[in-house]
Amino acid sequence: MHVTFEQAQKAMDSAIRESEKIGTRMCIAVVDSGADLKAFVRMDGAWVGSVDIAIKKARTACFFSMNTGQIGELSQPGGPLYGIEHSNDGLITFPGGVPIVDENGVLIGAIGVSGSSVENDHQVAKAGVEVIGMADVPEHPWRT
Repeated sequence: MHVTFEQAQKAMDSAIRESEKIGTRMCIAVVDSGADLKAFVRMDGAWVGSVDIAIKKARTACFFSMNTGQIGELSQPGGPLYGIEHSNDGLITFPGGVPIVDENGVLIGAIGVSGSSVENDHQVAKAGVEVIGMADVPEHPWRT
């Protein structure tokens, strides 16, 4: 099952509102469950370099069904996923990518946000997800 266009648009609208509320300019990407781009926006004034980062955050969250910040924790030197960022044509392993899970616990896509601090990126991504679903995949094997 994939995130629908309508869901992607709702997530995008909510993320934009949250970005404006905290005074940031973001790049926001929504991917479907196959990690293919479904919706994207680069807000006026958002960094050009954040385009690629937002898309890769969304793809990373989708590929591994977890927040990119969690992957970052697991990919530190000595960690079980050390070096993972070099796979899949490049991943982003810091906060701002969040999976989108439906009411049945099924991954339907992900959102990636870039353009501010990683804390703000994550806050804006969560705001996008919360209007259409959950942000946690139940019983993920890497959860600690």
